[in-house]
Amino acid sequence: MNWIAAIIIACEISFWAVILAGLVTRYLFKKKKLGLFILALIPLIDLTLFIVTAADLYRGATATVAHSIAPLYIGISLAFGKSMIQWADERFQYYVTKEGPKPIRRTGYAHAIHSMKGSLRHVLAFAIGALMILFVVWYINTPEQTAEYQNTLKLWTLILIADIIISASYFIWPRTARKHSE
Repeated sequence: MNWIAAIIIACEISFWAVILAGLVTRYLFKKKKLGLFILALIPLIDLTLFIVTAADLYRGATATVAHSIAPLYIGISLAFGKSMIQWADERFQYYVTKEGPKPIRRTGYAHAIHSMKGSLRHVLAFAIGALMILFVVWYINTPEQTAEYQNTLKLWTLILIADIIISASYFIWPRTARKHSE
């Protein structure tokens, strides 16, 4: 594994570790402001990742899959970060502290709308990541060095289209409630 891939993995682990540390601080240690401060550190992880990968390319490295994952990770983190933290927060309150309401499982059109909102966030993540990719490609200005980014954009575009189609399908075939056996 190259060092860029290791940094991306470290950033992903750090992302979830910071969320966990923030939630533990907020709910188990009852330090709400400190917990919020810890959660506010998450964008620094993204910034670190971007600077490291851009510097590596600037020094002459050829973009690898690991380099091209960095803008995806950053776009997804920025577009979904708040909702991922909210998701973790709800589950932490319910499953760990036993103080919050049980997380709901959406069905019907509520699920379809929620899924489409997620797809629209995915569009935002794509826009952020694609702009970062285009900026790096423009700045480096060596097509051979940044060719992997083109492959990433093509694949991500297909994934985004599939995501939107799946979300749209929930309006036609809504998710039904699970039947519980007693």
